[in-house]
Amino acid sequence: MFGTGLNRKIEGEIAKIILKLNQIHVHKIAIDIPSGVFADGNIPENTVVFKADETLSLQFCKQSFLHPEISEYCGKIHILEIGISKKYIENTETPHYIIDEEIVRKIYKKRKDTSHKGNYGKTCIVAGSFGKIGAAVLATKSALFSGSGLTYILAPKCGYEILQTTCPEAMYLYGGEDFVKIFTVENDFTYGIGPGLGTDYETEEKLMHFLKNYNEPLVLDADALNLISKNSENLNLIPKNSIITPHPKEFSRLFGESKDSFERLELAKSKAKELKIYIVLKGHHSQIITPEGNVFYNITGNSGLAKGGSGDVLLGIITSFLAQGYSPENAAIFGVWLHGKAADFTAEKYSKEAMLASDVIQHIGEVFKYLQK
Repeated sequence: MFGTGLNRKIEGEIAKIILKLNQIHVHKIAIDIPSGVFADGNIPENTVVFKADETLSLQFCKQSFLHPEISEYCGKIHILEIGISKKYIENTETPHYIIDEEIVRKIYKKRKDTSHKGNYGKTCIVAGSFGKIGAAVLATKSALFSGSGLTYILAPKCGYEILQTTCPEAMYLYGGEDFVKIFTVENDFTYGIGPGLGTDYETEEKLMHFLKNYNEPLVLDADALNLISKNSENLNLIPKNSIITPHPKEFSRLFGESKDSFERLELAKSKAKELKIYIVLKGHHSQIITPEGNVFYNITGNSGLAKGGSGDVLLGIITSFLAQGYSPENAAIFGVWLHGKAADFTAEKYSKEAMLASDVIQHIGEVFKYLQK
């Protein structure tokens, strides 16, 4: 009934018809966009929306389809070509992109036969505390599986035996007894900080001191972000061109509450520009926001990732790519896509319900083999 030009709430007789259609138990198909949905924004409260089982979107996926508030009305989305000029598409500027295989294959650097470990960087994972050494294991293993040349794990001594047993390829650096209280500053290391780190006062103090003295791009997640969020001035300590990977609650602690994912995205664009950092907003369709205001939507992955440990794996992958010489933008885009693709392979084998974060790591190699075809 209504297409992409709709910018108001549906009311009156049309609303009654849509409500009636939603109550009928038949397979429902929307052409281009479900009536009542806006193409690039959220729908008003208490509005009537046609709930489709499938949506046949013309030429492109609409931006709003990739947000959780709208995706439930779309069902399975199919893109139908309608013959729009490819030259016109290429010459039309947009800040919004979907990460597809064409983008990923342009980013991916195939390993050279003549290379050695020194060509693939030094990754240092700073993670773990008493009772949370598993997070350090997941982040370290995912860095190793993603191609890091040399991998270090800076963690408390309480996790030494576990880490040396589960990650023998990684080199252990002493970070304290039960919590990380010693941060080693090595300018040729690329750091990924946060998984299972804990929020001990000394950890907070030493992390802030580290950030004041380290100026290279790094990756921050989990408790590193929670510690930074304790004081808004700490945000200015994040090195330029770094990557942060918050889930919605961590994002809110850092930057304040948002009424919905659309408002959160606009706030993220503002903060990425202000702080000159890359923000990975984790979710059903994770978004990578650049300091220039570009947004890359990821469409790999599944709800099997909605489990503890998934974010630790993502941090390890992105940090490894950053260490290997990928630009911060490409490391974030490729890392998020690969993480999701590995999860898709994992779900096929184990199911979304049974798959674990550690299973996703075991399927990273399948993704590289897939890209090499």
